[in-house]
Amino acid sequence: MHETAVSLALIEQVERIAAERNAAIVSLIRVSIGPLSGVEPELLRRAFPLAAAGTIAEDANLELDITDVVVRCSQCGQESRVPPNRLLCSGCGDYRTNVVSGDEMILERLELDVSAQPRPLPH
Repeated sequence: MHETAVSLALIEQVERIAAERNAAIVSLIRVSIGPLSGVEPELLRRAFPLAAAGTIAEDANLELDITDVVVRCSQCGQESRVPPNRLLCSGCGDYRTNVVSGDEMILERLELDVSAQPRPLPH
């Protein structure tokens, strides 16, 4: 499952940020995901606990924010929110558009606890 690898990479990034800030616990991870990112939110939600097990993010709440697809028309210049399977300009109807957003996955926010004691590592 592709989302398992994505979850593992997300945990690596979270752990790196937490270490930079001397955090012992990560309580919240908020990620925005575009429909064209190639990541299935529900599969990511299922894979996350496996990737986070035994890490400082083990008990973190994973919040997923699904973003809209926005395209810019190369003919009239208008930006439009469009369905992921219909990337047409809503102004002039042209098909020559460029994706402005909706194809990304972004770590938006972390809530870290720097006052807590680190959890003991399993033996």
